Amino acid sequence: MSDSGAGDGRSAPSAPEGALRWALAPAGGGRVRVCPLDAHGRACGPVQTEASAAAAVASRAPGAPKAPRHGAGTPVRWVWRATAAVQPELLAAGVRAERCYDVEAAEALLLAYEGRYGEPSSLPAALARLRGLPVPDEHVHAAHGPEQQPSLFDTEPAPLPGGADPLEALLEVYAAQLERTERCAHPARMRLLLAGESAGALVAAELTRAGVPWSEREHLRLLEEMLGERYAGSGPPRRLVQLEEEISRAFGGARVRPDLPAEVVAAFARDGVRLSSTRAWELRKLDHPAVEPLLAYKKLYRLYTAHGWSWLRQWVHGGRFRTTYVPSGAASGRWTSNGGGALQIPKVVRRAVVADPGWRLVVADVAQMEPRVLAAVSRDPGLMAVASTGRDLYTELSELAFSGDREQAKLALLGAVYGQTSGDGLRNLAALRRRFPAAVDHVDEAARAGEEGRLVRTHLGRTCPPAGRPGAGDGSGPEAGEAVDEPRPGGAAAGAAARARGRFTRNFVVQGSAADWAVLMLAALRQRLGGTAAELVFFQHDEVIVHCPAEEAEWVEQAVREAGEVAGRAAFGPTPVRFAFSVAVVECYADAK
Repeated sequence: MSDSGAGDGRSAPSAPEGALRWALAPAGGGRVRVCPLDAHGRACGPVQTEASAAAAVASRAPGAPKAPRHGAGTPVRWVWRATAAVQPELLAAGVRAERCYDVEAAEALLLAYEGRYGEPSSLPAALARLRGLPVPDEHVHAAHGPEQQPSLFDTEPAPLPGGADPLEALLEVYAAQLERTERCAHPARMRLLLAGESAGALVAAELTRAGVPWSEREHLRLLEEMLGERYAGSGPPRRLVQLEEEISRAFGGARVRPDLPAEVVAAFARDGVRLSSTRAWELRKLDHPAVEPLLAYKKLYRLYTAHGWSWLRQWVHGGRFRTTYVPSGAASGRWTSNGGGALQIPKVVRRAVVADPGWRLVVADVAQMEPRVLAAVSRDPGLMAVASTGRDLYTELSELAFSGDREQAKLALLGAVYGQTSGDGLRNLAALRRRFPAAVDHVDEAARAGEEGRLVRTHLGRTCPPAGRPGAGDGSGPEAGEAVDEPRPGGAAAGAAARARGRFTRNFVVQGSAADWAVLMLAALRQRLGGTAAELVFFQHDEVIVHCPAEEAEWVEQAVREAGEVAGRAAFGPTPVRFAFSVAVVECYADAK
């Protein structure tokens, strides 16, 4: 494939004015090669070499010199290998890619749809499959915040098989993906999912770049307030030392190190108390003078080890906490993160999440996400009606089917989603089935499909892992913690594995659908925030935080609400279900809830 500026550029026709998809691939030395694409993923214009990805994207933004003339104002959708390999460079240069198609993210979703979840989804792997060559091992593109150092576990991208040209490889795989998408049962839905997943990859890199506003001073203050001052050297802080001494006295004076469960269990045994673990719920059942200081120690020790001085020194720089977000890091499509425990910021530490002077945090979360998703995907008329009001969903449900007992209504609905089908869960499920038969049938059918080894999909086409694969929910694969023998058909092990998979797929149709909604919500919110000072700084499956100037907070709140409603219609079609955000505008995250 020749470049327009280096020889036989005449062999390719001029780029049509309506070419709004452009491919981008590395050309060595930081340069990239780009070309316009037609609707089938084929090059429809000359290949051009640009000095960098940032230069290529910036020069084709709406209003820029090389922007497509037809459809002025419509942004280019960039087709590239992996957003995590390109977006950090764009952000560092202050360049915004409005839309993209992430080939490797798409490959993972399409493989899953085809029953091949977990197979290598890199560009080299996809190309090797197309050409009938050995498939190389998987790799990960690591994205780093500006203050982060690469990890020892970062790997270089796998080379393309047979020394293939990067741009030709990209186009070959992309064109094949378009054909595979058209073969899906619902191509339009899959196209929407692929677009949403690609938008999520853009957001993930932007979240890392922005970072969560973090007050080091406030964090240090709360550590000293709760843990006391640190002693010289590497020992624990004063309050933990005091609690350890108190615990030891409660056991008669012999030293007991409370951070070692075996020592605690042995100490209780010497006092005639048998424990199977030192979990808080088990300790609370005991009448022993060591229980209260042990519970206090566990709480403070968790703060010390998870978000103490070492964490602050490692993860917070320049007033920002940065991690690397991993879209669809879980089999359900939920995001995960690499480093710092970004998706588990405990309430006590939220005091340190403070907006910049003159700015605000717009904290928004969707209450009762799973039941609302179940209403939308099952199309149960009764549950959709419950989820269509602005009231608390569990309260509404309790008044209809559980004599006003909100807690019982909550347990019943979550039990249906998570597979609690014994004891009280079974009785609650029966009451739920009488009132909302379509909703219960929907998750029951997903469970049956899982037990029978069938694939389960969301409305858009996100597909669960097949039985026997890591992440399939049947105890197979690395997540089980150990190798397992193939169970004999009909044996006890096979039955247990089937039931476990059924519970997983029962939950998958809800959590996976929630993941679909989430990426579409992020895409809609990102689009609305573009061109403003507001920045999305935090996301987990049902919550976002936007950092913005105080005068923009009211507008941002409305943008968040609109994004949620747009995503609901896109992910599930027209339903009365409301995915309404509960929004708080605060200076400190701890004040939001």
